[in-house]
Amino acid sequence: MPRQPRNHFAGGLFHVGTRGVRKLPIFVDDYDRLLFLKLVERTIARSLWRCPVYCLMTNHYHLVVDMPEPSLSSGMHWLNTCYAQWFNQRHGFQGHLFEDRFFSEEIDCEAHLLEVSRYVPLNPVRAGICRHPGQWRWSSYRAVMGTAKPGFVSCDWLLELFGREPKRARERYREFVEIGIETALSRRVQGTGPGTWPE
Repeated sequence: MPRQPRNHFAGGLFHVGTRGVRKLPIFVDDYDRLLFLKLVERTIARSLWRCPVYCLMTNHYHLVVDMPEPSLSSGMHWLNTCYAQWFNQRHGFQGHLFEDRFFSEEIDCEAHLLEVSRYVPLNPVRAGICRHPGQWRWSSYRAVMGTAKPGFVSCDWLLELFGREPKRARERYREFVEIGIETALSRRVQGTGPGTWPE
């Protein structure tokens, strides 16, 4: 039976991600991560997305994307296919890199977006990789906080949710994320949140 098409309507905002087949790593080293981020940037340009939040883990990744057109499936297919082909060629592997299709969760209100903007950068904290999201190079957190180049991250769009003045908005975002650190540290078990894939 054919799969049902997903309802990725124009103007949609989604939390998406993909995990490695059998939970195996999809990033072996920093070079893999850097190449993947370049492909994300190209996907955003090709599909006219905005991405305010992302996080790369070892065996999965998270993106938050805003779409003016219903291009999520085509964009994710291009991103995952290009990366999988490059990864297999570089590391001498064959076969599938990712399990099944990507997951997607519609973000349907501002409160949901706020929670996802905290949940995603706290992934490495929950996994025990670091104690603060600012210590993890491979997420949008440092770009939003102004301590790393923004690249493709739509920092201004996210910070507008926390205030008009950038410095104060960053302080509020930092406080908001740090409120979740204690909970993240206490929930380092598998399956502790919607759509999460712990290390």
